[in-house]
Amino acid sequence: MDYFYNMKSARTILLKEFIKKKNALLILENGNMYWGYGIGNKGRTIGELCFNTSMTGYQEIITDPSYADQIITFTFPHIGNTGTNKIDNEAVSPLAKGIILKADITNPSNFRSDLSLNNWLTNNNIVGIQGIDTRSITSLIRDKGYMNGMIINEPITDNEIQKLIIELKGWHGLKGKDLASKVTCKKPYKWKNKSYFNKNYFQIKTEKHQKYQKYQKNHIVLIDFGVKQNILRMLADRNFNITVVPLKTTYEDILKIKPDGIFLSNGPGDPMATSKITNDLLQKLFKTNIPIYGICLGHQLIALALGAKTEKMQTGHRGANQPIQSNKTNKVEITSQNHGFVVKRSSMPKNIIETYSSLFDGVVEGLKVRNKPIYSVQYHPEASPGPHDTYNFFDKFYNEVNKVKT
Repeated sequence: MDYFYNMKSARTILLKEFIKKKNALLILENGNMYWGYGIGNKGRTIGELCFNTSMTGYQEIITDPSYADQIITFTFPHIGNTGTNKIDNEAVSPLAKGIILKADITNPSNFRSDLSLNNWLTNNNIVGIQGIDTRSITSLIRDKGYMNGMIINEPITDNEIQKLIIELKGWHGLKGKDLASKVTCKKPYKWKNKSYFNKNYFQIKTEKHQKYQKYQKNHIVLIDFGVKQNILRMLADRNFNITVVPLKTTYEDILKIKPDGIFLSNGPGDPMATSKITNDLLQKLFKTNIPIYGICLGHQLIALALGAKTEKMQTGHRGANQPIQSNKTNKVEITSQNHGFVVKRSSMPKNIIETYSSLFDGVVEGLKVRNKPIYSVQYHPEASPGPHDTYNFFDKFYNEVNKVKT
């Protein structure tokens, strides 16, 4: 059983819980407190609470730069069973502020595992807590919306708790924050690594992947707002010559590269805040005939540069079981998603065509621009380990750049 208390009995709580050897504490800005067991790095961390419903892919989730400044609650109870490895990281280092688990971290049992999840968390300075009623946290976020939280994995006195709650209430959260500028690359670089499908690791070579190698190696520019590495792998699989550039790269510098296509990555933070930096650049790029595709934050920034608005959702979409529907064909696809902001449908100008919508709550999941090679999606078609229903988004970009009819 998990323990939930309020501030009135803080001193009694501390005595009882340390006797029971629970050594870590989760505090929410509304005063709720949950005792559990510390995992990962010692210390304390503060962030905006969210929850993810995926049953697999915890390493991808924790290392996704889009989780910057967030504490992730995993609704699936058994986390850690495949361990961790160097290949599955989506960034050089994780940017999530912490994790919350129900059950003890499972001992790894997988031939690809290099390190247990607990040791990996420690090595990456991530503070976590387990033994928490994650259903309670999820229900609270679902009903009340986002709130700030703090994980404390170190000794604490009862006199400190009230001060920490005040600190939590004053923490800024994600709204109004341009986090993309903090996580973007510092300078341009080339990306060449392909996905596992093109390596002997799994010894899988599909006919489709072999087809791409027959075409010329077109040069594309990817603007990095906090890119997941599997996006880069998916593009490399399609035989693109990829130059990754920082968020604040100028229009002139991008044109000097002479790109055949431009890709806008995912990323963290409030799109309205980041758009103050990117609107001018994107509006200039829209006037060219260069194909422009975007994912997640890239999708939102395209919409904002076209005159639409974004808004913060109450709980967001985070999981690998998110159904979307094509507005053209009515086809349903299962997607992986991670976003707390969404394009506001009522604000979209007439030159934007909505292409996909969520079957959960009806929000905009994709768009295209009339008479322009500009397309974007809110979901994550690159998701690894899956689902893979929407990998064809990269095929569409490939076809657009190569002028191949779909």
